[in-house]
Amino acid sequence: MAAGTVVLFNDTVVEINETLADPIDLWVSPEDLTKFTGFVLKEEGACFEDVCIPIRQNEDSDKFVTRTGKKWVNATALAAILQQGVVSDRDSNVWSFGEVPAVRESAAANGMAPDFALKDRDGKMVHLSDFRGKKVIIMTWASW
Repeated sequence: MAAGTVVLFNDTVVEINETLADPIDLWVSPEDLTKFTGFVLKEEGACFEDVCIPIRQNEDSDKFVTRTGKKWVNATALAAILQQGVVSDRDSNVWSFGEVPAVRESAAANGMAPDFALKDRDGKMVHLSDFRGKKVIIMTWASW
């Protein structure tokens, strides 16, 4: 176990008391992962808002391990999946994580509605993505 690690992310500085010793990657507890990324380890994986990265927790992998009864998440492997930049000064135990593109480019930020499918008046299934590149007005109606 390594101690005294500092993580920089989104203009915040988070001090982590304990990490799993590794010469390449930063392994942190699920609680510490949440402190500096906002991602919460759930049954289905590491999730933040509508972004969820599957992580199997019933066996050791490159993203998750259990050592001496304690769970560890590979923060750098998660960052790689998210295409998030990471730099570190291992001599000083300082890690800096860049923005998460998937979160930064969320639907609200880029003005793109998520794809969905509905039946039209004739009962034919129509996807919003069928109209990509065209202007679309979406009208809804309810009897109440």
